[in-house]
Formats: sequence, C-alpha cells, structure tokens
Amino acid sequence: MHKLLIFKDEKLLRRALTHRSYVNESFDDSGHNERLEFLGDAILNFISGEYLYDHDPEMAEDEMTRRRSALVDEKQLARFATEVGLDFRIRLGQGAIREGGYQNPNLLSSTLEAVVGAYYLDNDRKIESLRDVIKELFDSVPQGVMIVRSSVDSKNKFQEFAQANGATSPPSYKTEKMGGTDHAPEFVSRVYIGDKPHGEGKGKSKKDAEKNAAENALSKLKKRGSI
Repeated sequence: MHKLLIFKDEKLLRRALTHRSYVNESFDDSGHNERLEFLGDAILNFISGEYLYDHDPEMAEDEMTRRRSALVDEKQLARFATEVGLDFRIRLGQGAIREGGYQNPNLLSSTLEAVVGAYYLDNDRKIESLRDVIKELFDSVPQGVMIVRSSVDSKNKFQEFAQANGATSPPSYKTEKMGGTDHAPEFVSRVYIGDKPHGEGKGKSKKDAEKNAAENALSKLKKRGSI
C-alpha cells in the first residue's frame, strides 16, 4: 500500500475517498470529501512551488509558474492518483461508476487532493509529513514532459500578456457551477483583468473551465492582432 494511504484515523481516509454521489445514493452520513479537496489543493500548490524553488536556483518566476501548473493540473494529478492506487478505492455512487468514474480524470484528481488534505490533518497538520511523499510523486514526472506541458499552459500565457500590458495584478477567475449532475458537473468561468472580462469557458471541473476561459481570451486577442 502506498504510504499516502496509511492513516491513523481510518474514518478520515474513508471520508477523503468518498464522493458526493456516494453520499447521495447511500444516505451515508459520514460526509463527502469536498472540504478536504479544497485543503489538499492549497497544500499541493504550496509544496509544488517549494519543490520548484529548490529544484533549480536559476529558474525564473514565469517558468516556475508554468511548471507548477504542469505538476498539479488535472491530468497529472489523475496520473498520481492511479500511481497511489486510488482509482478503485474511490467511494462512488452507482451512476458515477456506470459513467466510468474510476477512470474519470476529474474525480481522480479531486480525490487525490482530498487524500492529501486528509493526510495533512491525520499527521497533526505538519506539512513536513507530506513533503517527502509528494516530492516522490513530483520526481516521477519526466523533466521533458513537464517542460512540454508547461509551455502550453493557457492561464500562464494569459497572465504573461496581462503583465506585459501593464496589469498591476494577475487575471482573476470567477467560476460557478451551472448544471450537470453531482458526478458530472458543468462549470462556467470568466476571466478578468481588473474589472474587465476578457474570456469565458466551460468545463467539467473548475480547472477546465478556467483553462478554457483563458484560451478563449487568448483567441480573442489573436483575432484582434494583440498577440
């Protein structure tokens, strides 16, 4: 068993593995993993930033930003989830299972984030307990893959455009759930520079919606000849 799944509090691990669809169908009152997912997302962003800061003292800020996005995007986190062995441990409702939930990148990545958040709590909120575990996962990503994937990150490209054109703060994203089901939600996101909207995108996760909003904004800029 992967060390990320070794818990003192088994109930906490079980909650981290429990998707909302399971709770809704089974009337399980032990709770789902969405709050833990929020916590794990923040922790992964911190550890990935620290990892890249230490990895190469010469790496510029914009390159670190791109590579961090490549390390913690949905596809990469889903791969980590499979490596850890989460794919068939997730507690899903029958509807989500029928729709291929065990192989769904959104569900896999979200569950990994929840497990990371739960592991942090299970180890008395000591970030040191997670560093080595998460860095081993990051070390498993081939350097060439990280570079290629980071070079096409649309959110970072749009941020670079904003900075180059005098923006005093990074683009902001306003994302909300628009519909779908619990195990197949739909989100819409709008990206702003200051108070001005620049693009809109939809996706099956907040991350996908934000990425598509950035791509939409970049597409508009290209049509206007601004980039």
